Amino acid sequence: MLRLKFYFLLSLLLFFTSFVFAANSVDAKTYEGNYIEDYLPINEDGTINAVIEIPAGTNEKWEVTKPDGKLELEHKKGKPRIVKYLGYPGNYGMIPETLMSESVGGDGDPLDVLLIGAPVMRGKVVKGKLIGVLKFSDRGERDDKLLAVLPETALYEVNNISQLDETFPGITSIIKTWFLYYKGSGKMIFKGFGSVKEAKEILNIAIKEYQKQKTINRVNK
Repeated sequence: MLRLKFYFLLSLLLFFTSFVFAANSVDAKTYEGNYIEDYLPINEDGTINAVIEIPAGTNEKWEVTKPDGKLELEHKKGKPRIVKYLGYPGNYGMIPETLMSESVGGDGDPLDVLLIGAPVMRGKVVKGKLIGVLKFSDRGERDDKLLAVLPETALYEVNNISQLDETFPGITSIIKTWFLYYKGSGKMIFKGFGSVKEAKEILNIAIKEYQKQKTINRVNK
């Protein structure tokens, strides 16, 4: 009975987010610059910047490509990539000027972030407050996803994972379950939730890796 209630809550939440997104607007216009290079990862007020690739409630796989920093719909075997599951449980995106290189166990892409809150249009760059990190292993690669909350929402009063669980019960369970199964059973290995301190440490590592790679690219030109 509890499991049925949980999945009903999950379905209801994702249906609501997709409805709100559809009612708001179409996607933002394609950015002509470079999403990876044109924005800072951290603002003066301590918030992070995030490029929204996949709005909450949607399931088309869009991604900022390297090295041109363009936002494009992913394709696999000539067909657009669509997640064959419920829509994303938050706004999924990347943090500019970051890199999770293979030397730190990453996949060679910018650092992923999930912004919890109302749907945000694809292509927008928004601020977020870090509250922790969701740690997974994907086919042996480190697959950390920072968790952040959007300003001007009820969720912004939350400062860490514990407060999120206390104030908004069920959200972390929904997020964990979604990422655990959206690629199919047994594909992702859950490593646990991490603290704000861990999230910031991961972010700093990714910033340093990006700067290191940028220096290497400059020297090799």
